[in-house]
Amino acid sequence: MRIVITGAQGQLGTELRQVLRGHQLTALDLPDFDLTNPDCGGTIVAAAPEVVIHAGAHTDVDGAERNPALAMAVNADGTERVARAAAQVGARLIYISTDYVFDGEGTRPYVETDRTNPVSAYGASKCEGEQRAMACCENVLVIRTAWLYGLQGKNFVKTMLQLAAERPCLKVVADQRGCPTFAEDLAGMIGQLVTHPVRGVLHVTNEGHCTWHEFATEIVRLSGHRVPVDPITTADMPRPAKRPAYSVLSAERLHHLGLRMPSWQDGLKRFMKALPAPSSPVL
Repeated sequence: MRIVITGAQGQLGTELRQVLRGHQLTALDLPDFDLTNPDCGGTIVAAAPEVVIHAGAHTDVDGAERNPALAMAVNADGTERVARAAAQVGARLIYISTDYVFDGEGTRPYVETDRTNPVSAYGASKCEGEQRAMACCENVLVIRTAWLYGLQGKNFVKTMLQLAAERPCLKVVADQRGCPTFAEDLAGMIGQLVTHPVRGVLHVTNEGHCTWHEFATEIVRLSGHRVPVDPITTADMPRPAKRPAYSVLSAERLHHLGLRMPSWQDGLKRFMKALPAPSSPVL
């Protein structure tokens, strides 16, 4: 199958290239493929794909708050270009979205039909991207995921490991709850969904949920570091962009399809085992 992957060098894109390596892949990413380029859709059309997996995005949440126009240019305008290109060649479009499309005021896991109400520029740009993807391409699947981490690039897990090795104590927010998701597991599920007829919106995260503090505590425990992890509130650590306090995504629709993701604890264990060992200092 001919598959185009945007954001192919990112956390998810790297794993997708591995999972889908048996297919005819066109891997697109910066600097050669820029979603802000009005002509970027032409690159997709030229590849004549049967499926387009649109994982490319502006994902710097605080950076998006400082420059919302750039976030919208990449995540909304760029997504529209990708969606129009997919529609032009009759390809299935899989768009990767986020839990940040919700305001976090809920008290039970969000289902796909719940009203979106983003509270950050990043969330607003991804929400607009969802709407444009569905408006511009008939055969579209929007996959919302959350708290993504992988072997490629920077993420929360790697940051906690680095800080645990450097500091006598960690302070981590304990009043935000979500679903940590291992990029390898998400890529594996997308690999199954590539040929599945499901359309619309689908929530895909690792099973279970926790706070950032609980996540960090488990990271430190698995790492073997003996560093205390103290809980703090969101107010104790102000950030430019507001985060949803509760962004747990329901897996009910995924389960109805007969599909299930591993637990977040299981995903984290496998991630930790797959991490390269720290290099020894040169003496």
